[in-house]
Amino acid sequence: MIRKIIKIDKEKCNGCGACARACHEGAIEMKDGKAALIREDYCDGLGDCLPECPCGAITFEEREAAAYDEKAVLAAKQKKEETQERPFSCPGMQARRIEQETSSQLAQWPCQIKLAPVNAPYFNGANLLIAADCTAYAYADIHNRFMRGKVTLIGCPKLDAVDYSEKLTQILKNNEIASVMILRMEVPCCAGLEMAVKKAVLDSGKQIPWKSVTVSADGRILE
Repeated sequence: MIRKIIKIDKEKCNGCGACARACHEGAIEMKDGKAALIREDYCDGLGDCLPECPCGAITFEEREAAAYDEKAVLAAKQKKEETQERPFSCPGMQARRIEQETSSQLAQWPCQIKLAPVNAPYFNGANLLIAADCTAYAYADIHNRFMRGKVTLIGCPKLDAVDYSEKLTQILKNNEIASVMILRMEVPCCAGLEMAVKKAVLDSGKQIPWKSVTVSADGRILE
């Protein structure tokens, strides 16, 4: 059938993953560092992904395409939710506080955004640090300057095929978060992490103070 569907310009795509996170139907995934329409029948043609793209790589076109399959989309969402509802299948994912006797300032486990349970008790009253994976390697004093006194969550929007904003929104909604700091790298793909946090703060409906700090590849702070 002829219908309206999205078109992704791979030359313009910077690989930030914002469109994949915005696509609640799961039609877009990241492939080889670029956004790709992987299921035409999952694309509803409404274009929630368009305003999220920071580089104008997504447009509409009318062409022959598979019809939107709402039942398949709902079934895929249900399967994903069922998988996410079993966070403690691995012992290493068990949520716990960490009482430090070393120089490490990591206050809790797990620290990956994907793995952190949204109702963990350590979130209440926490100052939250949401950091890009690479910041720990680029900035030598990350523990003392940024992690001290905070609950730390880490992730990479380019490598993780998930919508961080949905998980972070639930964390902010379900807990009394005192503040949020975003620690990101200067590279374009890290914009996806900052966008996800901003969206989560907005969608939480709460007035939560937040701040973003950028680290250069050579370890300088670019505030």
